[in-house]
Formats: sequence, structure tokens, C-alpha cells
Amino acid sequence: MLKLPDFIADFMKQFSNAGYKIYLVGGTVRGLIMDHPVNDWDFTTDATPEQIMKHFPHSYYNNQFGTVGIPLKHEDDNLVLEVTTHRKESEYTNIRHPDKIEWSKDLNEDLARRDFTINAIAYDGETLYDPFDGQKDIKDRIIRAVGDPNNRLKEDALRLMRAVRQAAQLGFLIEKSTKDSIQKNSHLITSISWERIRDEFFKILSSKNPAEGILFLRNNHILKNILPEVEASFGVDQKSPERHHIYDVGTHLVESLRHCPSANVITRFAALIHDVGKVETYQKDEKTKIITFYNHEVVGEKQAEQIANRFKLSKEEKKQLVLLVRHHQFTISEDQSDKAVRRFIRQIGVENIDEMLALRTGDRLGSGAKESSWRTELFIKRLSEVQNVPFSIHDLKITGTDVMKTLNIKPGPQVGDILKKLFEEVDDGKLQNERDILLEKLNSMKKTSE
Repeated sequence: MLKLPDFIADFMKQFSNAGYKIYLVGGTVRGLIMDHPVNDWDFTTDATPEQIMKHFPHSYYNNQFGTVGIPLKHEDDNLVLEVTTHRKESEYTNIRHPDKIEWSKDLNEDLARRDFTINAIAYDGETLYDPFDGQKDIKDRIIRAVGDPNNRLKEDALRLMRAVRQAAQLGFLIEKSTKDSIQKNSHLITSISWERIRDEFFKILSSKNPAEGILFLRNNHILKNILPEVEASFGVDQKSPERHHIYDVGTHLVESLRHCPSANVITRFAALIHDVGKVETYQKDEKTKIITFYNHEVVGEKQAEQIANRFKLSKEEKKQLVLLVRHHQFTISEDQSDKAVRRFIRQIGVENIDEMLALRTGDRLGSGAKESSWRTELFIKRLSEVQNVPFSIHDLKITGTDVMKTLNIKPGPQVGDILKKLFEEVDDGKLQNERDILLEKLNSMKKTSE
């Protein structure tokens, strides 16, 4: 028997006391079987939405699919438990949602409409109901469609990506007939909204095995439909006498994602697309056999903007993705001046330093380089040191008011010009950013002008 928290067992008992059957279902049961932490508790019942709401006055009808949300306070958390009436579904003519939904009293009918066998298991607190052998597939670590895979995938084309996402999250393989159907129906993904595609894609990038997820997408012919820029990069050679790469561009992108240490989904996205500009900028000198990709980061910046728009990223997500791609070629050299390092920080923003370094780590390791780099370690130390110096006029220890008061001048462009001049001297190391020193400099400027 699977162990349930007391508050979940008590919640289910309220249904049975009212004469209804209720079951945990889907990913909740899968998580319990695999002994994974369960964050979302999903239920199915033979009670109709109206009957559920009658017994739980504070509940609300969540959507047209029979899902009722029931607020529940547990310890310090305010939870919403989702309970869905057993249902059977008719045709899916738009490959997204059923044309017609009917309530059902039959648990097996409800389980038969679900996507994969590992999600088609129900549990009433004592007994597991598993008509499609989902427990065996969990044990064998397999993603298998319920029933006819062609029918399941055509019902909701997002299941094409969901199969890949769950394989990446769980470290499972996709069963052959299901995989064959995914490849056969891969073009159907274009019928799905980009918001839904983005959400599934981000779950793949955020999984424990994002690189395998991307390879699953490619091998099942989905990648070319959602990220043709990455698909086109496979087979673009990078090996030449003066280059350190051991992979083609596409393989390098996947390996960069694999080695990217950041959990930030946008940084992982950037790792996957940072070199897509190389496809357009590829040049090979037939005499020397040297391959070059001049300005690929500039071309890549434009492509990153197009990708961000396609995936309906937020304004901030788009800004960060484009910035990371545009500046991923930043210079690391022991000869860089402090001013050059500060310029780099101002260019990308202090808030993006860690993500840019994570992208560089993924990029370097994804090229077959060794684990550590003394240049990178030195650069990180330099970044920390130079951040003690002001990055803009606003960081100066004096203000425009100090300028006007000391020089006895009125508000106007002259105030900004003076602050700019002082900042440049501080930035060049000619002045210290100390209030007394800056005021003394202002007084010397006043004497000079008199």
C-alpha cells in the first residue's frame, strides 16, 4: 500500500463518506510509486462537478473539463486540490481539445483517455487500479501510449512533446510503437499554440536530462518544426587546424546545454542556441582548411530575437536571451585592464554576470575542453574586484546637488557634464571615489574658472 499524508487521506474520506468514489490519478500516483516528492495532488471521482461543489461550498468550477478546485489549508500552505469527474471524450478535430465531453461512472473509461500508461494508474488509498500495466512500464522505465498511439497523439498533438518531456524528466526511454507514431505525426506539433509548446519546451530544458530531451526532439522529427535554426546546425563542421572544437555546431550546442551549470531556463535556452549564427557565417579556406564564423554572434543575436518572438517569451526573458547570445564571445585575457572589465560588466549588467559565466562554462565544456580554466578563474576574481569601483555616474559619492552648491551654478546640462567628467577620471583610476576627494576636485575646478 502506498503511504498517503493524513490530510490527503482525510480529504478522500470526505468523498467516501458522502457516497462517492475518489482516486488519486496521473502524475500523482506515478510519483508515489517512484517515491518522488509529490507537489500536485490530482484526483478523479464519479461525483459530478455540481455534486462536488455542494459538499465543498468554497470550491469553484475550474474549466469545461469537469475540474473543480477545492481550497485547503495545510500547515502553512494554502493548497488547491483539483478534482475531476470521470469522463470520456469524443473526436478531437482540432488536434487540441475534445469536441465533446461526457461524464462517466466508469474509472476505466477515464483512465483509457489518458496519454501514457505511466499516467493511467489510479489509487483509492488502498488499491491500485492499473488496467494498462503502467506499473510495469514504470519499472522498465518506458514511455508508452495508452492504446493506439496514433489515436492518442492525434487527440492532442502536444503529447508529442509531452512524451519527450517526461522521458527527459524521468530518464525513461520511449517505446518503439509510440516513438514510431511520434515520428509519423511530428508535423502536427505546428497546430499547437506557441505558448503551450514553450511551456513543454521549458520543462524539457529544466529537466535533469535537457540534452537528451533535445536529442529526443530531433530524433523524433519535432525539433525541425519548432527550432529549425538548431536543426540546421547539425552537420556544420567546426574542425580545422586552428580551432579547438571536436563537434559539429549542432552537437556542440547540445553538449553546451548538457554542461551548462545554470538552473535558469533562459540561460539553458541560450546555451542551446548561442552558435546558431554559425550556419549563415560558415566559411572555409580550401587552401588552408581553416574554418571561420566571423560575426556569428551578430547574426545569432537577430536569430535569437526571432526565436524569442516565436516562443512568446516575456520582454525580460527575450532581453536576457538575446543579450546572452550576443555577448557570449566576450574576451577573457589576463592583459585586460580594469576599465575594460568594468565596461564589460556595464555592457551586460551586473545581474547577468553569473548567467553569462555559466553560458561560457557550458560553451567551453561543450567543445571538449577540460573541466577547469585558469583564465576563467582569474576573470571571475577580476570581476569581483572591479565591482568595488563605480559603474556609472549614479555610483559617485557626490550628486548633482553637490556640484551646484560647490560651483554655485543652476540646474542644467553643465551639471551632468561635470559629473560625467568626474566619473571618467574615477573610471580611469585618476581619482578615488571618495566624497572629500571629489569635493576637493570640484573646488579646484571652481578656482580655475574664477
